[in-house]
Amino acid sequence: MIRVAVAGCAGRMGKQVVAAVNGADDMVLACGIDPSMPVEAFPVYPSVAEALDAQEVDVLVDFTRPDVVAANLAEALPRGVDCVVGTTGLSTEQLEQLAALAPAGTTLFYAPNFTTGAVLMMEFSQVAAKYFPQAEVIEYHHEKKLDAPSGTAVRTAQLIAAARDGRPSEAPGPETEIEGAAGARGAHIDGIPVHSVRSAGFSASQEVIFGSYGQTLTIRHDSWDRASYMPGVLLGIRSVGSREGLVIGLESFMG
Repeated sequence: MIRVAVAGCAGRMGKQVVAAVNGADDMVLACGIDPSMPVEAFPVYPSVAEALDAQEVDVLVDFTRPDVVAANLAEALPRGVDCVVGTTGLSTEQLEQLAALAPAGTTLFYAPNFTTGAVLMMEFSQVAAKYFPQAEVIEYHHEKKLDAPSGTAVRTAQLIAAARDGRPSEAPGPETEIEGAAGARGAHIDGIPVHSVRSAGFSASQEVIFGSYGQTLTIRHDSWDRASYMPGVLLGIRSVGSREGLVIGLESFMG
């Protein structure tokens, strides 16, 4: 049985992870971590350090906040606890620094998105990137999302740029923005314009728009229920023990 601790267990995603782990035949919920200390039917601790001091844990799942995730990982990884991270906001450099804290045989697995559809959207975008000179990413999330652009949008832009050998989009950039309207052409991630929409009514959606002479191609993914993330989270928990070091992207375990 895989012993799992869930950081952020009182949050919206954390509650889904707790339910998914409890429903899995090969896992046991060792504990939760949340500073609000809600009353639960399982042990809950205010910090990762206190949880790992009290419980034997194989995998820490983190769906907390961008401002606390790094400290959680810095506590768990040196203890040899594999980590499955869905909290976005960390750069690749930060992830590499955190992974370096872990002893041999320990894995830091980070996925900007745990839905299989989002992974396929990114994979298809890499294929299309080679054939279209212009590319832009538009992502839509609820107004309570704490980071912009989303981790999925950042990862998508990075993959598009890599598929084009770093060649930026040929679409007009910030040089076309009128005075007083900086940012109208979006943030540029590895040369790819990325636009973030935050509004009530959205859950998590993203579209990648490719342009060429006389044609466009749009690849879109929509997720309207947090349950859509759970198969990917469980796959990460089951797979993380077979690797070591830093692993980025659910596609690493999807074959």
